[in-house]
Amino acid sequence: MQGIIGGCVCNSHYLFMTDSTRPTHLKALTESHLILLVSVFLAVLGNFSFFSQVLRAYELHNHAPALLSLVVVVVAVNVLLLAFVGFRYILKPILAGVLILSALAAYFMDSYGVVINVDMLQNLAQTNPDEASDLFSLKLFAYLLVLSVLPSIGIVRVKLVWRGWGCELLARAKLVGLSLLVLVGLVLVFGSFYASFVREHKALRSYANPAYYVYSAMRYLGGSQVSGAVRLISHGTDARVPGDDDDRELIILVVGETARVDHFSLNGYSRETNPLLRQLGVISFTDFWACGTSTAVSVPCMFADQQATGQGPHENLLDVLQHADVNVLWLDNNSDSKGVALRVPYMNYRSPDVNPVCDEECRDEGMLTGLQAYIDSHPKGDIFIVLHQMGNHGPAYYRRYPSAFEKFTPVCRSNDLSQCSQDEIINAYDNAIFYTDYFLAKVIELLRRNSKQFEAGMFYVSDHGESLGEGGVYLHGLPKAMAPVAQLHVPALMWFAPDFDEIDVSALRGKRGQRFSHDHLFHTVLGFLEIESTVYRKDMDMLENVRRPEN
Repeated sequence: MQGIIGGCVCNSHYLFMTDSTRPTHLKALTESHLILLVSVFLAVLGNFSFFSQVLRAYELHNHAPALLSLVVVVVAVNVLLLAFVGFRYILKPILAGVLILSALAAYFMDSYGVVINVDMLQNLAQTNPDEASDLFSLKLFAYLLVLSVLPSIGIVRVKLVWRGWGCELLARAKLVGLSLLVLVGLVLVFGSFYASFVREHKALRSYANPAYYVYSAMRYLGGSQVSGAVRLISHGTDARVPGDDDDRELIILVVGETARVDHFSLNGYSRETNPLLRQLGVISFTDFWACGTSTAVSVPCMFADQQATGQGPHENLLDVLQHADVNVLWLDNNSDSKGVALRVPYMNYRSPDVNPVCDEECRDEGMLTGLQAYIDSHPKGDIFIVLHQMGNHGPAYYRRYPSAFEKFTPVCRSNDLSQCSQDEIINAYDNAIFYTDYFLAKVIELLRRNSKQFEAGMFYVSDHGESLGEGGVYLHGLPKAMAPVAQLHVPALMWFAPDFDEIDVSALRGKRGQRFSHDHLFHTVLGFLEIESTVYRKDMDMLENVRRPEN
């Protein structure tokens, strides 16, 4: 059966013709053929994590036909995605680009157990070159070679027949229609399986490659456009320090990176990872939880007032402190503040031009250099300083501490964690915790030197946790609803100078097992600094009920 569209002859059975029956001028592949081949390639070779997760949820011997149908469904979904990417001259470059992105997605999902969701894309957008270099490995290049470079060469070399716009549009419409027909048919035939898949195992779709990262990219781009157009809402503009408060506060908030509560010996970990902090009598809160599993989510979240109402983003904790005339400073040895410190004095310590304590990378303790001069240069008002650590940023944990802190050996010296044993990974990770112990002790030493002039205190809390290979999952960034405890249960510490006599430290120790979260940080810092404001909530202040009555 033939039809004439746009002045060309279209054979409706072209996709099913053999070389012997296909007209001579149609020897090459059609665009629909190429899209179908790429869709099958991605479904079969780019979805190891997806099908591995599916087989964990469904036993093969009980669901073999349905699982086989799922492979076809993934192919059909891929076809529906790729059928609209372009025609003629732009089709090949776009398909090659999809292969590159899908190879990267497959590598990170297969190697670390992460998913490419909106939060992960936000992390990627805010990652600096130094952090990105930690992720390069021979395995990554192997994935790119097999899953993108070689098939892309094939795409470039294949000859495509162009039959005119009318014919190509008709052929593409048939491809989409056939894919939809197959998709709907299989869902109807295996209805109970797909109902279970959608309702009870929603998290599985997060591993679909490339469907889920395409969906996430659309959400991310849409959210970026919306957020860029919304004006920041003023918050806590009535904040003030009471007129009868004659004592000056010096508070240092240390934002940790990727630390796990169960790897702090203060919390019962069998290894002595916190020898200095133990001697200094810090208070460790054992039931503290992060509001996200990535820096890009957790850092803005922990500085926000989660009780704020109204449309659009509000000013954060640092803005409220500045409304109260507190001297605020943010020092960063990580990527950046994720937008939190845009309106306060900020300095990045990732460069040896600024940080004097650098070897193979710049160390957290370098942020303390010159800090005394800053304190001395502010003779009036309270002082609030944020130190944003590099901490335990993975996967190259072995780079996160100087060689003198390599206490636990042997260590994993690769950023490809699949090349190391779990013991080697944990050893390197624990050495980074051991260095954080040293760094926090140095912070306390600085505060102690200033305790005659200030009521001095330290608050440490990690932005999120980390998976170290449990269940085949590494790093962090899984959606909160499906993230393991290790990525959400984080360490939180407080220390008060002896002259900080407004706090009953013994009473506060009694709260160390009470459940707290990042949501409490906003109100607890206001309580630390004794700031009065209508946005302050006593019930969200960790220090409530442990203050001594004023004389």
